[in-house]
Amino acid sequence: MKKKKAIKIKDVTISIPIFIVLVILALLVLVPIIWMTLSAFKPEKEIISWPPTFVPQSLTVENFVDVQDRINILRYMLNSVIYAGGTTLLAVIVNSMAGYAYAFYDFKGKTGLFLMTLATMMVPFQVIMVPLFLVVFKLGMYDSYWGLIIPRVAVAGSIFMMRAAFSGIPKELAEAARIDGLSEMGIFWRIMMPQVKPAAITLIILSINGSWNDLLWPMIVTSKTQMRTLANGLALFIGQNTIEYGAAFAGALISLLPMFILYMAGQKYFVEGMASAGLKG
Repeated sequence: MKKKKAIKIKDVTISIPIFIVLVILALLVLVPIIWMTLSAFKPEKEIISWPPTFVPQSLTVENFVDVQDRINILRYMLNSVIYAGGTTLLAVIVNSMAGYAYAFYDFKGKTGLFLMTLATMMVPFQVIMVPLFLVVFKLGMYDSYWGLIIPRVAVAGSIFMMRAAFSGIPKELAEAARIDGLSEMGIFWRIMMPQVKPAAITLIILSINGSWNDLLWPMIVTSKTQMRTLANGLALFIGQNTIEYGAAFAGALISLLPMFILYMAGQKYFVEGMASAGLKG
């Protein structure tokens, strides 16, 4: 029979404060989300009443009806799906290929080019958004899905993450595939990409989340109502003097649910991908 491991008082003494701190941090994150979710089902009068109530005294779906009456939320959700989906599809291809090239190929100026790529991470988006807008406008992509998607595809952080993931694969694997007659694209898609599945899924989650919640860039490159994304549409509930809290909470909950489901579905690979990128990078 296996002996039971003795619990040391020292370990318990150290674990209890850590556990308390983690619980407090978890509550700081979860309480606002729970508050928003419950408030989405509260009548407007109860939301603005004092003292505030945490648990709804009466439930209503009127806030969700009000969202659809105020904005064309289905159209905005479709735009967000196209924006996030198109950006993510191209981002996975472009950033993975760039990371693979930096990890597996030797070419002149490779180190300098990679350092320049990383240097772009230190440039705030607000600095380049005006030149970027002018490029989009001159190319005739203003008020179009391409104007939303293309400038947001290549991301230095994603390239760095994919390079770190590919760096952990032995180069002999690619050499063996070449000897077997597999093309370079075949090596990349059929051999290498399955090896970095956690990092690729992490890239998908980060790209979808970033595009889905993006407010500034869609606001800059679109002016037509039918081109607004969900994040832009929800901003309409914040008026100059008044805020429709119930509808805003309901819209925020609608916006949050897809990202919550996506993260819950891919959290295993997300944690693994971030850990591998940190260790190998």
